[in-house]
Amino acid sequence: MFKRFISGFWTVGEMMTAGVKAEAKWEYEMGKVILGRRKKMLFLALLPVILGVGVELAMAGTLPDTIGGSKAYMPTFVTSQMFIGSIFVGLMAGLITGCIGAGGGYVLTPALMSIGVRGIMSVGTDQFHLFAKAIMGTVIHKKLGNVNLWMAVWFVVGSLTGVTVGATLNRAVYAKSPALSDAFISLVYVVILGILGAYSLYDWIRLSRTKSVQSTKEATTAFAKWLQGIPLKPRVTFDQDIVAGGRSISIYPLIIVGFIVGMVASVMGVGGGFLTFPIFVYGLGVSTFTTVGTDILQIIFTTGYSSVAQYAIYGYVFYSICMGMLLGSLVGVQLGALVTKYVKGSQIRAFYALTILAGFVNRICALPGTLTNAGYLKVNTATGNIINQVGNVVFFVLVAIFSVWILIAFFQNAGKARAAEMSSPVSVER
Repeated sequence: MFKRFISGFWTVGEMMTAGVKAEAKWEYEMGKVILGRRKKMLFLALLPVILGVGVELAMAGTLPDTIGGSKAYMPTFVTSQMFIGSIFVGLMAGLITGCIGAGGGYVLTPALMSIGVRGIMSVGTDQFHLFAKAIMGTVIHKKLGNVNLWMAVWFVVGSLTGVTVGATLNRAVYAKSPALSDAFISLVYVVILGILGAYSLYDWIRLSRTKSVQSTKEATTAFAKWLQGIPLKPRVTFDQDIVAGGRSISIYPLIIVGFIVGMVASVMGVGGGFLTFPIFVYGLGVSTFTTVGTDILQIIFTTGYSSVAQYAIYGYVFYSICMGMLLGSLVGVQLGALVTKYVKGSQIRAFYALTILAGFVNRICALPGTLTNAGYLKVNTATGNIINQVGNVVFFVLVAIFSVWILIAFFQNAGKARAAEMSSPVSVER
């Protein structure tokens, strides 16, 4: 029984990691498109932020301890410190995404919550940041050719429904108690980051000993075969290029899976790829080839509907912070990707595991204080604050060290590469 549990945990962790890697690749390619072809659009998107900083510098003001909810400030109100901080947060996430090849979005919501932004507004802002990146990077991506259209349609039908339920739940919990809302979002992060962190740490230890490279397995499980065998109509055919005649499945499992992914994504403020991969590949028996395209497509619709219809219109998106995060992440993901040419893979894996576990520690340390404020736990206020501060320090110190290490590695090695290029015979001849 214990062996089966460990095996199942390993499988889930492996496929969740594959999901965040696929989203990282998408973010990197979107960033290249935006920075390479849409500089004017990026400037226009950042213009309100620049104006907001100017207004703040001209008119001194003070902010409350927490930001979010019905008393949220207008999007143009942002201090220069907040704007610079949001760029730094986005830069950290981008560096992690580009260097590790796995989505660094898991640091965004915890980071915003740690600096005093309410959990629900952190989620809405993070979702809007993903949506802005998607539409600015051209939504119809060339790899959407991998998508089985009808599979994607039914999946999105479920995801939009799930988003509605998840966001409604988030708003309802916030209406009952802002502290309980923060605790609820933190608890979800604790579970997800706990699984990802444990797997990534174990994976790093295993690979550092064996020096082997693991690849994601293609698998059609017994459960997937059983699910595909359910004779319910209408049905969708897929993977015709992989299996002779293709496979088929009823639309209802697709809708249910979309519902689950959409609900969790809207609660956490993420893209949802870490769930799409394990459920599609192991639960539905879909190839990773088709899964990648479907996941890219669902991110666009899920984050768009979630950020605009479920969070923005209720005042839960902090646009100025969002654009600062977008700017930082666009630059960070490109720098991070370049660093991979100079840094050992084992070092990158180690830091990846540490940053995920740092996010886990950050959120689990926030629970005692938020649950106490919500009336579900009795912890001394001073003790709760100390535990929360420990989580914040661990999180920001580890993520900052990782970010600085990446930047140092980039500038040192980029300089050496440039010097070698200039001293090469070809360069001298020119």
